[in-house]
Amino acid sequence: MSLSKADTDGRNFTPAHGELNADYRVRIAREQAEAVEKRQAELLEQASERNSPADRVRIWERVHAVQLPRTANHRLLQVVATQTGLTLDQVRDEQQRRAVPATA
Repeated sequence: MSLSKADTDGRNFTPAHGELNADYRVRIAREQAEAVEKRQAELLEQASERNSPADRVRIWERVHAVQLPRTANHRLLQVVATQTGLTLDQVRDEQQRRAVPATA
């Protein structure tokens, strides 16, 4: 099996040597469907009450590739709160927890 070009996620966006166009289209459609399922699962996890507020914020950061802002009045904090199912105070508590230096 020969290698084909891949994007940064490791998905192949060119047919492998000898791969039929129909097989290529099926493979790409399957990969896209898997990516959508994974994204939906991650979005559910970021708001799941099974996860602690700290975990929900970390999941939100990973899903959106954005770090929690450090300023207490940043507009993005309300977005984080809404999308994680947390209160604004809970998000600010996590923000303050992170601001405290870890003790050795």
